[in-house]
Amino acid sequence: MRFTRTSKALGVVAIAALALTGCGAGGGSTEGSSNAAGDPNKVITAYSNEPQNPLLPANTGEVYGGRVVNLLFEGLRTYDANGKAVNSLAESIESPDAQNWTIKVKQGQKFTNGEAITAKTFVDSWNFAANSKNLQQNGFFFESIEGYPEVSAVTSSTGADGKKTTTPAPTAETMSGLKATDDSTITVKLAQPEADWSLRLGYSAFYPMPSAALADPKAYGENPVGNGPYKFPKQGSWVHDQSISLVKNADYKGNREAKNGGVTFKFYTDPGPAYTDLQSDNLDITDVLPSNALKTYVSDFPDRNATKAVATDSTLNIPGYNPNFQGEAGKLRRQALSYAINREEIAKVVFNGTRTPAKAFAPPVIDGFKEGLKGSEVLKFDAAKAKDLWTQADKIQPYDNSKPLQIASNTDGGNKEWIDAVANGFKNNLGIQAEIQPFAKFAEVLNLRKSGELPGLTRSGWQGDYPSLYNFLGPVWATGAPSNYEKYSNPEFDKLLKEGLASKTTDEANAKFNQAQEILFQDLPGLPLWDQARPIVWSNNVTKAETGWNGEILYYGITAK
Repeated sequence: MRFTRTSKALGVVAIAALALTGCGAGGGSTEGSSNAAGDPNKVITAYSNEPQNPLLPANTGEVYGGRVVNLLFEGLRTYDANGKAVNSLAESIESPDAQNWTIKVKQGQKFTNGEAITAKTFVDSWNFAANSKNLQQNGFFFESIEGYPEVSAVTSSTGADGKKTTTPAPTAETMSGLKATDDSTITVKLAQPEADWSLRLGYSAFYPMPSAALADPKAYGENPVGNGPYKFPKQGSWVHDQSISLVKNADYKGNREAKNGGVTFKFYTDPGPAYTDLQSDNLDITDVLPSNALKTYVSDFPDRNATKAVATDSTLNIPGYNPNFQGEAGKLRRQALSYAINREEIAKVVFNGTRTPAKAFAPPVIDGFKEGLKGSEVLKFDAAKAKDLWTQADKIQPYDNSKPLQIASNTDGGNKEWIDAVANGFKNNLGIQAEIQPFAKFAEVLNLRKSGELPGLTRSGWQGDYPSLYNFLGPVWATGAPSNYEKYSNPEFDKLLKEGLASKTTDEANAKFNQAQEILFQDLPGLPLWDQARPIVWSNNVTKAETGWNGEILYYGITAK
């Protein structure tokens, strides 16, 4: 799911708020149509899809698993609807120099199984996540801590089924810069000063986990025990490929107290039937609309819709291992593909204005966003330029046009229509055939990307984990980053990110991050497409709903009749 404004006062780093402004769509607003208290025991049904992985916080990096994990767990901080970081399980977070941090953990907090949450709980959970042998894909988020265990070797083993598996061997089992000095105190020493490090602490990778999770993570991931506003009502509440059921955690006392009795996530592989279910009040809320409904959702759901600009973007990623896009010819083809996409027309015709053409590798609502970066002219539609670049590339290395260029995508998110439009642009402007490579589940696309076996391109998107320009760059494009599935690597880009993180002010950091984006525009490992204004609609059973700063529905705040 994803550090912006910082200021120093009395020698202590204090984190300020990121403010995002919402805009209503038609008769809707960012907060729905009613302030009625509603029925606090009513269970809400919501659109979703099968999560990619078992529900461990540090191993959940996609939206469908993330929305469940965020409701089951509570961290040191939470983010309000506008992206402001608010202390939750943290009593205080302080640093005299942005490198040595002291975190005081609130006492008396427990998981739903009764186990106490202490400073040691966080230390154990973070060490587990950072240890590469535990294969937690979000372990990367702990690399700032001194003693982060790099991978020293990879061991291989063959199972009973004859399949070979590899396991990274870490340089250490725990991080030397992370300690619990007593039940309520965590001390953290970073490898270098990072003024806004504490803003990340609301992200799911930093959630605490009970001892059972560390003892048997596989079993725990199927029936997780958390400390958030919701919990599993019983073992087996995750019915694979069908649904996940959550109920209100009556013992929860945090910033996100549930205003309903629970949330049942129903899994769909096509947004069309979900939309029909909403119209007949057989589903209560969705944040995924079929493309044809983007023109009608306001009139279909008068006073039951909301839209606002959010920290979410979309890209078309190009694997570096595809021979058609390697070397100098490949660089020219990447540019040609970008020029061949009419982003403005697609945003208007296909998305009915709920998308805006991308101007960078991060959305405009993020602090530090800068338009007109060097190289960003490739985001403008120019058919003649696209054709010329493609011709130049063919003179260096002929394009293998023996089969259509495939664009891998899940079909449940209303993606087919815009991919068809992009493919048509490639055909008309470059003379190549392209088509969607469809998958019913988003998890299937992620698994294919992770395997490094994409036959062509892939749609991708990023929903902010925490409100930061870095968050749209580091976890996605840095060498070895958890969501860098296409294995992009550029030492100069990595160097600029590290310099940005070590900056003393946010403005200095963002300047470095924007320089890093210029490297991305040179290499084009992915093509920025558009930024989102996220529409949601709800049934007659709901009286109030809204999205957060990054577009995720605030499920705990939904009120029902």
